[in-house]
Amino acid sequence: MNRLIIQTQVTKGHIRKDIQGQFSEHLGRCIYGGLYVGEGSEIPNVNGMRTDVVEALKEIRLPALRWPGGCFADEYHWKDGIGPRETRKKMVNTHWGGVTEDNSFGTHEFFELCRQIGCDAYVNGNVGSGTVQEMNEWVEYMTFDGVSPMANLRKENGHEEPFPVKYFAMGNEPWGCGGNMTAEYYADEYRRYQTYVRQYGKNKIYKIAAGANSSDYHWTETLMKSAGRMMDGFSLHHYTIPHDWNHKGRALGFTEEDYFITLKNALFMEELIRRHSAIMDQYDPEKRVGLIVDEWGTWYDVEEGTNPGFLYQQNSMRDAMVAALTLNIFNKHCDRVHMANIAQLVNVLQSMILTEGPRMLKTPSYYVFKLFMDHQENELLESHMEAPVLEKYGVRLPALQESSSIAPDGTVHVTLVNPSLRDSQELCIETQGIKPRRVVGRMLFGGAEDHNTFDEPDIVADQPFVSFTVNENGLTAELPPCSVVHLAIK
Repeated sequence: MNRLIIQTQVTKGHIRKDIQGQFSEHLGRCIYGGLYVGEGSEIPNVNGMRTDVVEALKEIRLPALRWPGGCFADEYHWKDGIGPRETRKKMVNTHWGGVTEDNSFGTHEFFELCRQIGCDAYVNGNVGSGTVQEMNEWVEYMTFDGVSPMANLRKENGHEEPFPVKYFAMGNEPWGCGGNMTAEYYADEYRRYQTYVRQYGKNKIYKIAAGANSSDYHWTETLMKSAGRMMDGFSLHHYTIPHDWNHKGRALGFTEEDYFITLKNALFMEELIRRHSAIMDQYDPEKRVGLIVDEWGTWYDVEEGTNPGFLYQQNSMRDAMVAALTLNIFNKHCDRVHMANIAQLVNVLQSMILTEGPRMLKTPSYYVFKLFMDHQENELLESHMEAPVLEKYGVRLPALQESSSIAPDGTVHVTLVNPSLRDSQELCIETQGIKPRRVVGRMLFGGAEDHNTFDEPDIVADQPFVSFTVNENGLTAELPPCSVVHLAIK
């Protein structure tokens, strides 16, 4: 029998809630129609924000939201998105579909969205096509509580108090769409730009450097050596695709082999974090600088008939498995991973939510975040899984994967993944240090291609998990194939 040993009195690190962060970019229908419909819309809204979407995001305790990009961030000029909407400057979104951006969703609207959701703001500044002065003035506009040109402008635009900015990044993907820079050049640019991201009053900004593209370890070495002491966080981008960038495959209609290859590629996140962390450890042995995985998730070919620049794709149980495997990896590396932001929140890539006019549905990935939310702000527990390797199509996957944490009230939370498509897995869980009195389980399971549609929005959803027996040393559980299970053990 498979065996999981949890040492409930041995902690290994703090799981920050922001590991379950999200990403919203001016891309396709993420902002317009997904999050924001305007005050005059017939779709129920509060100050222009879709009520159904906001309520769904509050339900999963969305902790931090990244905006306005992504590639869009390095062509976004913030002053175009403030003041009366009818006078705001229009622009062409050259990165994503060549559509007109009317800037009706700007700084004030973003912070109103964060206020309604109850999440922290992660703002991405423009280094690629912007200036130091522009970034300096934006930070002053958002956070200065006093008399100054930018603070006065904010007040004239209807917001007397400063906006709470928790995270601020200097640029996005400077190695690519953010300027095609070398690591050495960007390191100098980061040092210069961050100097003018001032700390005003009580607001303390967590400064993030634009980090590596997947396995570019030279980028990490260069940035940490040159500017590590000037940053609080260092980003990492990695997307999971079944094959290669020219043949990403379909979100639905994939083969069993595609399924296993996709999960194998998702597990590559473990190696990426381990190797980037090892480099960071050389220059930051105390682990002060956080690894910020602010773009991750699945990326397939767009749905047939949709704008190829909008990156709209369906979301199935395969995506749910990728999300669960990845979140468990983040938990296990919480000593270095301070925040992560899946791409993206609504209607783009591995979304939590899909919308179509007034209709809205929650995806399988959404329900994974719901199952994981009780890990937020817990202490990671020492745990060890004894399970065989699942081998198929030349792919090797763990037969079971998990992470475990303990909440302030003493409840032990365990999230388990069974990636097999056909075989259930029996698991003996030993909770060393406590004798379970009460266990509550929730699960998500189904076929690899199971997904929700606007006509049938509840095909895949979390439900009670009761296939377990409590004993003196822990419990024995049977996990169905293609499943994610959350156990709360008291």
